[in-house]
Amino acid sequence: MSDTSTGVLLLILAVLIASSAFFSSSETGMMSLNRYRLKHLSKKGLRAARRAERMLERPDRLLGTILVGNNIVNILAASLATVVAVRIWGDAGIAISTVALTVVILIFGEITPKTLAALRPEAIAFRVGQPLAVLQRLLYPIVWLCNTLSNGLLRLLGVTMEDAQAAQLTTDELRTVVNEASLNITPRRQNMLLSILDMERMTVNDIMVPRNEAYGIDLDDDMPTILEQLRTSHHTRLPVYRGDINNVTGLVHMRSIARLLSRDELTRENLIAACKEPYFIPENTPLHTQLLNFQKHKRRIGFVVDEYGDVIGLVTLEDILEEIVGEFTTDLLPTSHDIHPQDDGTYVIDGSAYLRDINRLLHWQLPEDGPKTLNGLITERLEHIPDSNIGLTVAGYRLEILQTKDNMVRSVRIWPMDLQQAVANPGAA
Repeated sequence: MSDTSTGVLLLILAVLIASSAFFSSSETGMMSLNRYRLKHLSKKGLRAARRAERMLERPDRLLGTILVGNNIVNILAASLATVVAVRIWGDAGIAISTVALTVVILIFGEITPKTLAALRPEAIAFRVGQPLAVLQRLLYPIVWLCNTLSNGLLRLLGVTMEDAQAAQLTTDELRTVVNEASLNITPRRQNMLLSILDMERMTVNDIMVPRNEAYGIDLDDDMPTILEQLRTSHHTRLPVYRGDINNVTGLVHMRSIARLLSRDELTRENLIAACKEPYFIPENTPLHTQLLNFQKHKRRIGFVVDEYGDVIGLVTLEDILEEIVGEFTTDLLPTSHDIHPQDDGTYVIDGSAYLRDINRLLHWQLPEDGPKTLNGLITERLEHIPDSNIGLTVAGYRLEILQTKDNMVRSVRIWPMDLQQAVANPGAA
């Protein structure tokens, strides 16, 4: 090396620093790749993505190649810088080369290339894939030896390479991914995806129509009343029962009796004959399970029963689909007959309103982990059936009971949090 000119040595040193930058950016770029986007690009046939995916299947080999190469070029650079510095500054050059090379490698060989690779991982990783594949073959003996020793040490610590393949997204993590993807997914589609994930937490109890609100045909009524109900019904399918919905006879589809109804030939016997066997659903059945059950049994409506076999409500396929795509309307709030906005900013809400519907329509956070309705929430907190004009605070919301009837809260006035804050701080901007 003593015969080599200083200029050539400086040129070689520059190449070594550039090589250090290559290995540093390769490491960060490869490790920063979005694995799910990488899999998507690989399935689309992008060759660079397939190569990167194969290399990431064995991260020990990939990191071994990068680190072995990086250490080799850094050691060579340090030795070469010392030789050049001694030529120029004599014995003082050893200290000078140490300080100078440390600064140069940190800036040009580490920080800058790694920052660039972190900001643009795909652009870097896809370009360095082919050179790294060649280096993996060239450095295989050294990398194999280093990996064998390293993996043996990891096994002593209870870590194996299979752990790298075991990491999968949980439902909560997937929900975070969908939330963070707001720039690439329209709000409507984002809400639909989140609703699908939320179905695992919800049961038919959360969306069913309570039995006292179920609309159906009582066979104990006289025929004129029954005929009038059928002619004015807005529903396609109606439950048919005797006296009480627990004595359900079946479900009748309006299409099955339309011809008889138009000719005034419908009798009680014809109505019973047109009924389809009722379909019962155990309470607390998860929504995603019930959706599959509706598909499996070719049903669109079912009776929800409790542990004693009593009917407690109805749930339809449309109810479940609305949990995914939203209400089949462009304006949600006016469609709710339970929520009544007031001029002073408060809301008068029926006690039978579902807490989930209130939270969804008004973007509130009333607790949903217990009772399903507003009446149930209030009676649980007070531990008795209250009189009117009683006030309480639940989860930061101020509630005033306006009416109680038939052992239940009928209507409640609720102050939103922002309205309460405005009243408490009238001078705030």
